[in-house]
Amino acid sequence: MRLSRIKKRRILRFLAIMGPGIITASVDQDAGGIATYSLAGARYGFGLLWTIPLIVISLAVIQEMNARMGIFAGKGLADLIRERLGVRVTLVALSVLALANLANTVANFAGVAASTEIYGVSRYFSVPASALLLSWLVVKGTYRFVEKAFLVSSALYLVYAVSAFLARPSWLEVLHETVRPNFHMDSAYLTMLITVVGTTIAPWMLFYLQSSVVDKGISTREFSYARADAYLGSVIAGVMMFFIIVACGATLFRHGIRVETAEQAAMAIEPFAGRFAAFLFGFGLFNSSIAAAAVIPLSTAYAVCEGLGWDTGINRTFREAPGFFSIYLSMVGASALLILWPKAPLITIMYLSQTLNGILLPFVLIFMLLLINDRAIMGIRVNSPTFNLIAWGTAALMVVLTLLLLVTSII
Repeated sequence: MRLSRIKKRRILRFLAIMGPGIITASVDQDAGGIATYSLAGARYGFGLLWTIPLIVISLAVIQEMNARMGIFAGKGLADLIRERLGVRVTLVALSVLALANLANTVANFAGVAASTEIYGVSRYFSVPASALLLSWLVVKGTYRFVEKAFLVSSALYLVYAVSAFLARPSWLEVLHETVRPNFHMDSAYLTMLITVVGTTIAPWMLFYLQSSVVDKGISTREFSYARADAYLGSVIAGVMMFFIIVACGATLFRHGIRVETAEQAAMAIEPFAGRFAAFLFGFGLFNSSIAAAAVIPLSTAYAVCEGLGWDTGINRTFREAPGFFSIYLSMVGASALLILWPKAPLITIMYLSQTLNGILLPFVLIFMLLLINDRAIMGIRVNSPTFNLIAWGTAALMVVLTLLLLVTSII
């Protein structure tokens, strides 16, 4: 009986702590991510499923380090970079991050517009309404309220699992392709592989997760729960990636249907998986787009304010943290307005965001590894030799893949 009570307390404690890791990893499955996974399934069927376990491991390692630094250093990543590497380096990194995040936010409002237009709702209604909702949610809400809203949004990503089952794939074939590496050297396959990896780990995630852990006030005694949250979020992100690829591979690839965007994929699977599956896929695109359109500007506000030494936090009022809320509202408003501009170069903006992410990510990863191995910051919580080997290996792989993504994007 006593053991049962201890387990119950631990479960309740974890439920109270969880959030930053799950939200960060889930929201990364945004409009751009869903479009990438949809194209991967439509063009290569189940041929890229084998990459998912490797991607999840990389994501889990990085998220764990972010959570550990946030808890034991008690500061956000931008704050630590400013203290250790100077203001100039911080300003350059933050300028590129802000520009990349603006492009990513625009891309997600484009996802909101595209997903609602599937159901006959004009973007001139859905985009302003979404922007106003997100502005109200963050400015007027507390951290606990905002986190609960994001967790509900993360749970709704399960609609992709339903779509995948409605597509009626051969699960034996799915399992076989998941455990069997299927690598090709042709440029199209390599580009898709790089894009699938590169779209899963974005610079904004590294800033947001650490700042979110600090803002939530998770104590050092609760680190094991925060680590479990980071790992669970990484697994959830992998599961969603898996089901999106399966849904499109079982329908679009099997019937030779070519699509270029996530909203086209949502409409194209209807003849093969049914109207309900297409509805869920489109709803998932809307849900992921609006969640990312909220979290990415928050990541920018956290990073810029920490880098400049300004007050941050959702629990503060506008008067207490005017810079924090002004940056958030400016990014949401500017992104929504760009989508409403009839001649907005959306494709160019999406490519720009991907290119800027590719430029920034290697630097952020290296900065993070230097900081987490600094005993003046982390004390005995620096990486162990074994974990350091895994972390530097992950960083090196991500640097190479991101640079390759940058080169292929430019070409």
